[in-house]
Amino acid sequence: MTMRIVIVGGGAGGLPLATYLGRSLGKKGRAHISLVDSSASHIWKPRYHEVATGAIDADLDAVDYRAHAYQNHYHFFLGAMSGVDRKQRQLILAAHTDKEGKQILPERRLDYDYLVLAIGSVGNDFGIPGVKEHCFFLDTRQQADRFHDTFLNYCLQANYEDKPISIAIVGGGATGVELAAELHHAVSLLKQYGHDNLDRKRLNVQLLEAGPRLLPALKETLAANAQQELERMGVEVKVSTMVKEVHHGYMVTEDGSLVEAGLQVWAAGIKAPPLLADLDLETTRGNLLKVNSTLQTSDPHIYAMGDCCACPLGEDRIVPPRAQSAQQQAQHLAKTFRRLQVGETPKAFQYRDRGSLVSLSSYSALGQLMGSLRGGNFFVEGWLARMMYVSLYRMHQAALYGWPRTLMLLLAGRFNRLLRPRLKLH
Repeated sequence: MTMRIVIVGGGAGGLPLATYLGRSLGKKGRAHISLVDSSASHIWKPRYHEVATGAIDADLDAVDYRAHAYQNHYHFFLGAMSGVDRKQRQLILAAHTDKEGKQILPERRLDYDYLVLAIGSVGNDFGIPGVKEHCFFLDTRQQADRFHDTFLNYCLQANYEDKPISIAIVGGGATGVELAAELHHAVSLLKQYGHDNLDRKRLNVQLLEAGPRLLPALKETLAANAQQELERMGVEVKVSTMVKEVHHGYMVTEDGSLVEAGLQVWAAGIKAPPLLADLDLETTRGNLLKVNSTLQTSDPHIYAMGDCCACPLGEDRIVPPRAQSAQQQAQHLAKTFRRLQVGETPKAFQYRDRGSLVSLSSYSALGQLMGSLRGGNFFVEGWLARMMYVSLYRMHQAALYGWPRTLMLLLAGRFNRLLRPRLKLH
C-alpha cells in the first residue's frame, strides 16, 4: 500500500518538505504526498515586511502551489484545517468560501498515514485592549497586502494635503526593525514617483520595544549598531516602553504617555495558533505541540515542525522559531519518511544554529554567523551582511526550484528592475 503523507502549511518548512518528498517518493510512486494551505500561493514569511511596503511585488515573487505541485510530483489542496479525526486518520478541511462568503468547496476529509503539522504561528497581542481592532499584523500575505494598500492611500492623502506621515511599530525584533527601515526606503522612492510633498524628513516612524534593547537575539553591540542606524535614518526608537492600550490614532504606554500615529503595526511577539489546543495532543503551557527528538507528537502518526511545535534543544530550551529551523526540520523529516518507507527507524533531529541576520532595507544589514573558521561567532555588518541576507532567500528558492532555475529567476529579476518601478505602486 502506498504511504499517504499529508502536510498542513506551505510555509518556510512545509513547502520545502512537500518538494523534497515529491521529488524522492512521489515521483517514483512510493508515496502519495499532499500539501494543504489556506492560500493559493506562497511568499517566504521573512519577506512580508517587504510586501507590506511594496519593496517586492508579491505577485511576481509568489510560488503558485498548484503549478509547483505539478512540477514536483505532489498534490495540493486549497483549504484551512478545522480539525483532525485521529481515530480514522483523517484531516478535516473547513468549507472554502470566496471574499463575499459564498461557499466554493464543502467540508472535506483527507486520509493520511502520516500527518505533518507546519501551520506556523500568529501574532500575540498579549490580551492588550484595542490591539486586534486598531493594529496591523504581518502574519499572512493578506495582512501584508492590506497594510500595503492602506500605506499607499495614506501617503497619497498626505502628499495631497501636504501633511507629515506618522507610523508606530510595536516590537523591536527582526520584523519591527526591518519594517521601520523599509518604510523610510519606500517613502524616499514615492517622492521619486510623483509624491513631491513627501520626504523622509516628514516621515515619523516610532519603534516601541518593551524590553531594554532592540533585537534580543543578537549580540548587544550589534543591536546597538542597528538602533544607531535606524536613528540615523530618522526612526524614533523607544525601548523599555510597554503599551497598555491601543485606540484609533494613538497608543497609551504604561507610564501614561500617548504615542500618536496614523498607522499602527503590532510585531511584538508570536504565539501558537488557537486550533492546536483542540487537537487533543500534548502541548506546552503556550499551546505549542510537544514533539520528541524525531519531531513526533504524542500521536505516533502525527509530526510537527516549525513555529507551531516545541522541539527540545537541551535542558529547558526549545528550537527557536526561525525560518532556518523550519528549513532544517524539513530536510530532517524528508529523510525520516524515506527511512519509514523502507522500514528503518527515524533518527533524532539535530538543530544547527547558523546565526541571525537583520536587513535595514537597501541601506545595510547586520548579524552574527555561528561557527566561523575558528569555531566561534562571526559578526558581519554593511554590504557583506546585506549580501548574506539576500542569499538566505536564494537558498530557499534553490530548495524549491533547484539552483539552475534559481539563477534564471535571479537574472529575470535583474531585467524586471530595469523595466518595472522600484516600488510596487498599486
